[in-house]
Amino acid sequence: MNVQEVIDAILSDSCGDMRLEKTGDQLICGNPNTEVQGIGTTFMATIDVIKRAIEDGVNMIITHEPTFYTGRDELDWLEDDPLYLAKKKLIEENNIAIWRYHDYMHMAKTDRIYDGLLKEIGWEHNLQEENQPFIYKINEVTLAELSRFFKQKLSMDVIQIVGNPEMKCSKVGVLVGGGSLGLGREQMPMELMRNHNLDVMVCGEITEWTLCAYVNDATMLGMDKGMIVIGHERSEESGMKYMAEWLKPLVKNIPVTFIDAKEPFLYL
Repeated sequence: MNVQEVIDAILSDSCGDMRLEKTGDQLICGNPNTEVQGIGTTFMATIDVIKRAIEDGVNMIITHEPTFYTGRDELDWLEDDPLYLAKKKLIEENNIAIWRYHDYMHMAKTDRIYDGLLKEIGWEHNLQEENQPFIYKINEVTLAELSRFFKQKLSMDVIQIVGNPEMKCSKVGVLVGGGSLGLGREQMPMELMRNHNLDVMVCGEITEWTLCAYVNDATMLGMDKGMIVIGHERSEESGMKYMAEWLKPLVKNIPVTFIDAKEPFLYL
């Protein structure tokens, strides 16, 4: 299979014949006619991910997030940027194709990023509303215990929380990636928490004046509300990890490897 055939197989499996007029899901680098020798799935095609792909014999990287630092991988501002030129050279010298799979992944029959996260943490049967992957019911634990659960399951060294660590949690909301920013409507995360009487919200990205402030003020008034911040990368990487499993039957005998982009932060 060539690069375009792999892309077409994934899109057909995700959304049938439906195609978006505007999307960031584009072939960012490489030739669509290149024969695929190996595929690597990842949250983001960082320099480290590209180098590991080269070591593994991968010549097609499927990334969930942008490669060149803006949502649509715009290049006009990067023409003379030394970092861009060095990254571009590394990609081109090793004949690597990079395709972004984001919008269609979230729009599949079930959101495939959530599918991977739920499989990773074992919450497949805790979902409260079918086809709405935001609300979960769990056995009652404290906010501190739930935080430790996510640290262990997602291999995190540090986790941020808002709220009383000893408060009890059983109704949990999950908003992965940028979903916790509101998906174009800032008040959406707070409304979700209020309307479903959630104890805690597990978030990817945060804005400190929205949900963070809402939960913090609730705590200051003695209301049992909590928030756990696992970050954009940790909340979505598992979807790309499990993509490597469901992709294999679609691409015949091409080897498929998951390459963990890892958290971008160091904690001092």
